[in-house]
Amino acid sequence: MILTLSRGTDLFLLAVAFLASASLTIAADPPSLSETRIVSTIDGTEQPIRFWAPDTATEQSTPVLVSLHTWSSDYTQDRSEWSHEAFKRGWIYLQPNFRGANDHPEACGSTLAKQDILDALDWAIAKYQVDPQRIYLSGVSGGGHMSLLMAARHPERFSAVSAWVGITDLTKWYEFHTKDGEPGRYAQMVAASCGGPPGTSEAVDWQYHDRSSIHFLQNAVGLPLDINAGVKDGKTGSVPIHHSLRAFNVVAQADGHPTIPEATMDELWEQGRLASPQPSDEAKDPTYEKAVLLRRTAGAARVTIFDGGHEALPEAACAWLSHQSRLATLPSH
Repeated sequence: MILTLSRGTDLFLLAVAFLASASLTIAADPPSLSETRIVSTIDGTEQPIRFWAPDTATEQSTPVLVSLHTWSSDYTQDRSEWSHEAFKRGWIYLQPNFRGANDHPEACGSTLAKQDILDALDWAIAKYQVDPQRIYLSGVSGGGHMSLLMAARHPERFSAVSAWVGITDLTKWYEFHTKDGEPGRYAQMVAASCGGPPGTSEAVDWQYHDRSSIHFLQNAVGLPLDINAGVKDGKTGSVPIHHSLRAFNVVAQADGHPTIPEATMDELWEQGRLASPQPSDEAKDPTYEKAVLLRRTAGAARVTIFDGGHEALPEAACAWLSHQSRLATLPSH
């Protein structure tokens, strides 16, 4: 028997199908972030943060992703690609300000900025049932700078860190963005944060040193650490790949593993690929949207140079983070 539907019934069924499809689309969209202010435990100022948490986070042990804004931005930056990754995995999502854009001394890896991130994390731990074995940190560009600095200075507070196209040596970065003695925009921002150009005084040079993770990453041995950069960055973008590769080398050397030769870095920088890659450099990674050109591991740390520029792959970052578990230290109070 063949069932024939009337035109009205057809339209009704089409409408139901459309509404169901729309409902699924809406459900897949990232939720809007809430905003609050957290009192700094150093200077007592109120620091803004945007956040989201699943309804179950007050009752069930829940992972947390701390997502750090880029160099010239602040906590209001649209980081929906990252918040969506947290949302679909049921993670708590934190987007702190850590003193905003890196153009003044209170920002750019200062003691205040680092504490703001810890204060935001401690606020979430007090408010929700945070899983102490799945406290994740990630950032891009200036957020990559800060992610690696937090990994270097406070490795015990995190279960894993994924950093993308991050600045790891502020002195080298200032020099890179100074042409014919004229500092460019980024060099000017670094100088404004550190009190002047490198070499101005011992006090200024100390600021460059203290705010650069390259000098402290030996402390991150044992912390699952994911360092990434696009091979074209520094040419089409602002941060040469050497920042990521040298950061990895600090961890590798401290942990007794082989380092990446400077000649290999220069070959990647100049040619965009390796003539004689190692087997790990040619391994396929289905979580990456772009080809992997170099991948090396050293204990719990890895570095990846992919076929891209000054960018991040949030899905790949969170896929890696989701497999990491390490007990982080919680606040004593």
